[in-house]
Amino acid sequence: MAKRPISFTLNGTETGIFVNEGQNLLEALRREAGDLSPKFGCGQGTCGACTILIDGAPHLGCLTLAEAAQGRSIETTSGLADGPDLHPLQRAFMEGFAAQCGFCTSGMLMAAKALLVTNPHPTRDEVIEAISGNLCRCTGYEPIVDAILDAAIRLQGRVA
Repeated sequence: MAKRPISFTLNGTETGIFVNEGQNLLEALRREAGDLSPKFGCGQGTCGACTILIDGAPHLGCLTLAEAAQGRSIETTSGLADGPDLHPLQRAFMEGFAAQCGFCTSGMLMAAKALLVTNPHPTRDEVIEAISGNLCRCTGYEPIVDAILDAAIRLQGRVA
């Protein structure tokens, strides 16, 4: 199978990789681009662990063809922190004990970031709707929802 070159912006850095035809973006990000922050969960688009942002909108990496990233802007949790400074979402998750096993965390963070960029003052119900495609088996969701609402307050006056 011949590999095809694609180029995109990954967390603010121009990136070029070679992908197999039909390869999903999650696999390409992890194997070819070396970004291990999006997690492989179900591989069927039902758990949300692989949620990434493409041009600011949440997408499931396991269901998105790598070739669809051509010329686009891709964001993963690897791009949230600014060096040693955690993004307010990451800090709120950490301080609010919103991550237990951590498996769903990267997908939750990216779904939350997409929400807060488009809606900086969400209601609890809007947060619940925004993360509804992401499954967590540990926290019972309340700490996650509370952390996202806390991050929204922290981000006031800042860009998410």
